Amino acid sequence: MATTGFWPVRSSLGAVIAYADNPDKTTNPKYLDDDLAQVLRYAENDDKTDQRLFVTGVHCTAEHAYEDMAAVQKRFGLKGRIVAYHGYQSFKPGEVTPEEAHRIGIETAKQMWGDRFQVLVTTHLNTGTIHNHMVVNAVSYKDGKKFQNHIRDHIHLREISDAICRERQLSVLENANFYGGKSRGAYWAERSGKLTHRAMLKRDIEDSMRYAMNFDGVIAQLRSKGYQYDWQRGTVKAPDWERGIRLDRLGFTYEVIQEKIRINLYDPAALHGWNSNLPYRPKRFPLLEMEQQLDFEIEHSHDTVTVLVDVVFFIILQMVKLTRGEQEGEIPYRPLSPSVRAELERFDRLHTAYMLMSENDIHTPEDLSQFITKTETKIKELEHERQLCRNSLRRPKPREVEEETKRKIAETTEQITPLRGNLKSARWIEERWRRYYEMLKSEREMEKHALQKERNRSR
Repeated sequence: MATTGFWPVRSSLGAVIAYADNPDKTTNPKYLDDDLAQVLRYAENDDKTDQRLFVTGVHCTAEHAYEDMAAVQKRFGLKGRIVAYHGYQSFKPGEVTPEEAHRIGIETAKQMWGDRFQVLVTTHLNTGTIHNHMVVNAVSYKDGKKFQNHIRDHIHLREISDAICRERQLSVLENANFYGGKSRGAYWAERSGKLTHRAMLKRDIEDSMRYAMNFDGVIAQLRSKGYQYDWQRGTVKAPDWERGIRLDRLGFTYEVIQEKIRINLYDPAALHGWNSNLPYRPKRFPLLEMEQQLDFEIEHSHDTVTVLVDVVFFIILQMVKLTRGEQEGEIPYRPLSPSVRAELERFDRLHTAYMLMSENDIHTPEDLSQFITKTETKIKELEHERQLCRNSLRRPKPREVEEETKRKIAETTEQITPLRGNLKSARWIEERWRRYYEMLKSEREMEKHALQKERNRSR
């Protein structure tokens, strides 16, 4: 049962080749990309690092793989930060011999990349599971074009590996998509530790099932968390999501949920938990309250009223604070929208963005655009001044003049650094404020609906 995958390397070509060709794995993590460094830290704890078999080059020599790949990059001119791709192919323990694994790795590399790219294939035993490493030159030796790294390429690698394994009567993962039904953005977001829609929903479903006594109870808990459930399709979505997600696609089939309910029914602690954690019914509606306090209505026309970007960020920041307070038990109410609650992970960045707008009198999209332009211009001017100073150091000068010039360079750098930070925050605001605006409109509709239900109950 071979598993496959690969990821881009954005630093040292020599380092990744040394890693793949080095069973001791002593390459410094700072020379590798984040994913590779994680593999390195894991492998450093292994006590079988001397068990490495076979190194084979495809369109490059095993002994001089770095020189061969670097020569291709130099000949065509490497463009961009990605210097190589690091792939792996891991086999089910006890299913293949090291020799067979290496042959499969070579054949896989040839079919996947061998018609245009150089590949170094190595076979390792260091983890107790036989696996291959494949280092692929990002630049084609044929035409100098770069490997594009599309989703279909990851799927194609899996298909090639599966086909070769089937020919040798080895097991494969049947009906398994590389991304597991995720978009490419969601896949890489999860790899970097970010909370995707799917991950957030999965967490909330697990919480909703914890004390549920029936299926309706699970759905009631999800609704109290701000989700909508489509009984016909069996999908769950937040109001501002483009489409719903099926429960069974997340692993929560009807049978799985019913089994959890059956366990809860015979657990006295679960019954107590159900009574103590009834579906959330809001008693206060913080967004509607803030609108009254600020005399600012979220839901209005873009054509007749200018959206105040700083107010949008202020309200989002306050709603996220409620999320934090609710989680820590300090506030008995919370935002209804799952999307607003998910922004808790960006609290520090939200706060920095809002402070930038407050300190620079940025209120409207036009203000934001002007600030970005002015900051870019100022950075260019300072960079030009710094470059002139650096150029002047190329000619011999008295020591006093040289020291003064270096001091000016250092001072200019100190001015540029915070400006770049401000520019980065401003561009982030520009990218996100419309999404936050729509998110608050969705939250407002949910609060209005919940408020109307509360009023109907009290009649």
